[in-house]
Amino acid sequence: MTIDRTAIDKTHALIRSHVRLTPVLETTGTDLGLAPFPLALKLELMQHSGSFKTRGAFTNLLMRAVPAAGVVAASGGNHGAAVAYAAMRLGVPAKIFVPTVCSPAKVARIRSYGADLVVDGERYADALAASQAWTRESGALAIHAFDQPEALLGQGTVALELERQAPLDTLLVAVGGGGLIGGIAAWYAGRVRIIGVEPQAAPTLFEALRAGRPVDAPAGGIAADSLAPKRVGEVMFPIAQAHVARVVLVSDDAIRRAQQVLWESLRVVTEPGGAATVAALLDRAYVPTAGERVGVVLCGGNTTAVNFA
Repeated sequence: MTIDRTAIDKTHALIRSHVRLTPVLETTGTDLGLAPFPLALKLELMQHSGSFKTRGAFTNLLMRAVPAAGVVAASGGNHGAAVAYAAMRLGVPAKIFVPTVCSPAKVARIRSYGADLVVDGERYADALAASQAWTRESGALAIHAFDQPEALLGQGTVALELERQAPLDTLLVAVGGGGLIGGIAAWYAGRVRIIGVEPQAAPTLFEALRAGRPVDAPAGGIAADSLAPKRVGEVMFPIAQAHVARVVLVSDDAIRRAQQVLWESLRVVTEPGGAATVAALLDRAYVPTAGERVGVVLCGGNTTAVNFA
């Protein structure tokens, strides 16, 4: 299956009635305490189920034949919530496996959509193994969190929208398994500089690019429930090699600071994985030039950081 602008455009036509056109907040680096440069924040945390993953979930359910046994997914949290939401909307049974690092906010979302939820193992890889066993037993359709062409096509629609919303020179994208940055890079195909952002404790794409192939990497840190799958996807890797300019790493402290700055400056609440791109700017892991038009994807907002009680 080809993953390019034509395929992403067709995918957008397929799923657009099921997903939100998320807004872009146009501001400046000075709002974050940085030098003045145009800054566009793609608020994908406002997507159904709280993250961009809903795009890939609907793409899978609408493009593939779903058996009577329904669908199964393993997830750090956001993918599980997205599959559960899409399955609920389309009337399909769903069984979701998550590890113990899955945040309470994400567990609550998955349950609220009526999916059968199983908490199994400490990390995403453990939940994935359990989901694969269930797939063999039940005959359910497995929907991978990132390493499927349908996932990249769905996530690539983020870039299709963003290109229409804001002209950019550079776009910062958080990386876990790479479905989001793979789809985005396939859409822009070198016309915008794509910078991957990963936690220092989970450098999946960073290590893969250095090795020339996907390899196992550490899978820890504050964003372990969204940016720590152990290994980047095989499907996205050649796209990243061709169209991702580089990958920068950020500390857990920088991610926490970014969450705080986004809330204090813009009243935007993100989960740690969603704040990683802004952390790269605050921590000077990526420093824009004067006048450079920079975009960041705030990819998820499933957190209990704000408690109105």
